[in-house]
Amino acid sequence: MDLIENIRVALHNIRANLLRTILTALIVAIGISSLVGILTSIDGIQKSINSSMSGLGANSFDIEEQGAGSRHSRGGIQQKIYPPITLRQALKFQEKFIRSNEISIFSNITGSMEVKRFSKKTNPNISLTAANEHYIVSKGLDVADGRNFTAQEVQNGSNVAIIGDALRETLFEENEDPVNHDLSFYGTRYRIVGLLKKQGGFSGSGADRRILVPLVTGNRLFIYSQPRYRISVYLADPTEISAAMGDATGIMRSIRKDALSKENSFNIERSESLAESLEEISGKVKLAGTVVGLITLLGASIALMNIMMVSVTERTREIGIRKALGATSRRIKEQFLIEAVVICLLGGVVGILLGILIGNLVANLIGEGTLIIPWAWTLMGLVVCIGVGLVSGVLPANKAARLDPIESLRFE
Repeated sequence: MDLIENIRVALHNIRANLLRTILTALIVAIGISSLVGILTSIDGIQKSINSSMSGLGANSFDIEEQGAGSRHSRGGIQQKIYPPITLRQALKFQEKFIRSNEISIFSNITGSMEVKRFSKKTNPNISLTAANEHYIVSKGLDVADGRNFTAQEVQNGSNVAIIGDALRETLFEENEDPVNHDLSFYGTRYRIVGLLKKQGGFSGSGADRRILVPLVTGNRLFIYSQPRYRISVYLADPTEISAAMGDATGIMRSIRKDALSKENSFNIERSESLAESLEEISGKVKLAGTVVGLITLLGASIALMNIMMVSVTERTREIGIRKALGATSRRIKEQFLIEAVVICLLGGVVGILLGILIGNLVANLIGEGTLIIPWAWTLMGLVVCIGVGLVSGVLPANKAARLDPIESLRFE
C-alpha cells in the first residue's frame, strides 16, 4: 500500500463519516477564522490609519522654541528659557526652506474667547488660532463649506475667519449658511469665508469650538503678550524627513543666530508619536488575537484527537485486515495522519476564507474601503492547520499502528 493508496483510503473514510468530518472541520474553521480574521482586520485598520496619518503629521515635523511647555526645573536645575519664535523668523524660514512648499505657520492666541453675532453670543470657551493657508492641510482638517484662506489674505491681514461647526450651531439658525456672514470678537468684525467639517468623535466638541484667522491678522491681536509661533513642515515623501530636518536645523540656527558652541534654541520633532502609539496598540491587539485563535485551535485539536481515537476503535477489524494483507505499521500510521491533516485543511481553508471576509468587513466599517488579502497570515494559517492535524493524529495513529492483527480480526 503506497502513499497514493493511503490518501485514497483516507478520503474514502472521510466521505463515509461526512457529518462527523464536517463538525470537526467546523471547529478548526472557527479557530482559523478567528485568528486570520482578527489579524486581517488589524492590518486593514492599520493601512487605513497609515494612509490618513500623512494629514495628521506622519509626513511632517514641527519646529518650536526649546523647552516650550516645560519650563519648570528638572533635578533641581532650572531649564533655560529661550525666546519664542517670532513671525519674522517663521516667515524667513518659510522663504529659505526649499524642500517643501507646504509650510504651516500658526500661533494659538487664546482658548477662552467670546464671539458675538447680533444678539447671540457664545460662552467664553472659543479658541482662536492665527495661521497661514497651509494650516488646514497640515492638521488634517477639512473645509465643509466655503474655502480656505488665500495667500493674499494671509499676507495682507484681511479680517476673514474660518469657524468650527460648534459656532455655526450656536450663532446661526439651523438651515442658515454662515459663509459670507459676519461675526465679531475683540471689538472687530470678521467675514466668515469657510466652515470646518464637524469633527466630534474622539476629538470632542472642543475641536469644533475654534476660529482661524490669517497669520498677520492674528499677529495684530497680541497687544499685551509676546506671540509664540510654531512651524509645521509637510513632505510628500516620508523618506526625505531626516534630510529635511537636518536642513531645517541649519536654517533655523542661522535665523535664530545660535552660536556654534551653543545648543539649539529651538526644538525640531517629527510628528509621529500618534502613529507609533497606534502601531504599539495594534501590535498588542494582534498578540491577543493570536492567543485567542491558538486557544480555539487547541480545543479543535483535542476534539479532533478524540474523534480520531474513536475512529481507531471503530475500525479495528479493518486495520487487522489491512495488516493481514501486508500493510506495515508505518502505512497504517500514515493513513490516520493523512485523515487528520485533510480534515484540518478542509476546516482551515473554510476558516481562512471566513477570516478574510470578516476581517475586511470590520476594517471597511472602521476605516477606508480597501480590500486586504493577508498572504502571510493565510500561509501561516495553512501551516498551523497541518501542524494541528499532525499533533492531533499522532496518538491515534500510533495506537492503530500498534494493534495486533490477530486480535484486531477477532474484534467485534
